Amino acid sequence: MTEIMRIDRRGFSSLAAAVIVILVIIVGVLAYAYVSTSSKTATVTATSTQTTASTVVSSTFLTSTATLTSTASSTITSVSTATTSVEMGPLVTYSADAYATETTALLTGFSKATGIPVAPVISGGSGADASAIEAGAPDDVFVSSKLSATSPSGLGNLSANWAIGFASDQMVVAYSNATLTNSAASAIVTQGQTAQTSNATADWNAFYTALTSGSTKVGISNPVADPGGLRGWLALEIAGYLYSNGNQGAYVTPLLTTASNVTAASAADLVAPLQAGQIQFLFTYKSAAITAGVGFISLDSHVNLSSPKLAYFYAKFSYTDSAGKSVAAPIVIVVTVPMSSVNTSEALDFVQYLVQNSKSLASYGLVIPTTCLLYSSVTAPQTLPPVIQAMLSQGLLVQAGSI
Repeated sequence: MTEIMRIDRRGFSSLAAAVIVILVIIVGVLAYAYVSTSSKTATVTATSTQTTASTVVSSTFLTSTATLTSTASSTITSVSTATTSVEMGPLVTYSADAYATETTALLTGFSKATGIPVAPVISGGSGADASAIEAGAPDDVFVSSKLSATSPSGLGNLSANWAIGFASDQMVVAYSNATLTNSAASAIVTQGQTAQTSNATADWNAFYTALTSGSTKVGISNPVADPGGLRGWLALEIAGYLYSNGNQGAYVTPLLTTASNVTAASAADLVAPLQAGQIQFLFTYKSAAITAGVGFISLDSHVNLSSPKLAYFYAKFSYTDSAGKSVAAPIVIVVTVPMSSVNTSEALDFVQYLVQNSKSLASYGLVIPTTCLLYSSVTAPQTLPPVIQAMLSQGLLVQAGSI
């Protein structure tokens, strides 16, 4: 009997041990399942965080998936911080050199009003600016003194096919204090002032004949790179037509024959030689002469290319050079946003600011239209940038023809 009980106790002990082992196994399986499930959940969360982050920050900000098991929440914080620290680059603007001062003033006001950073203006002749942009130079805004420079003929496939005219200017013949120390040049200034007052054909003919006789040096910038130079030659052609019996070459030919014209990439490059007395006269814009602080002879509106009302008359004259044939037209200063713009939204904000503040440019000698002019070759107006559409509907812009 005792022996049997010993056997039963051993059997019970074995059974209890077996039960314990089974329970341990079950608990282990459940624990493993729980841990495995928790691990998968954390991994999914981490992967989701990584995918979202990749759409807003570069891969250098992403944490390896292997380390995202217990730090998912801290990863989200670090991604958020990285995202908010990303800043846009400054607004890059190319401007016709004659209007670099005005463009800089507008950009400064815009930056102060919006907090948007702006880079120093890059300036040159509008033709040269357009070529640089088309060749890939970074640019967000383009201010040009020539409408065609913003078109496909100037910017190629980077043209937005729209531009806004916000001011006009006029050609003048500038001179400096150094000019007045030269007796021949001083006499020409006097003739110009006489013609300016009388507006008589004989007086203008005397002025232009002396100006182009070869007795002084006359600055006219490169017409291919700088519209200011192109307009200088056109002004001389028109003057010949008006004051020398229809002879468009009357003043152009002797200037070229005597080689008394001095050229440069832009009219701005000729201001220093004018002030130093190396040249005595310079064909440039009225606003540029005012900005440079030099004297100038104002020309008749039929010659100075300032009046939109005389567009039909200007169009009778043209100048041909290596860039092709250019037909005379009123001087209009325009702004556009090339298709290569990186900070497009900010660039369009600046265009809106410019339109709203264009009247401030009158102090520079510019003529500001009552309503800014929209030149557009966009076939469907609704595809224009929303900001442009809004200004058009608000009456801040008026359609002025194709680009």
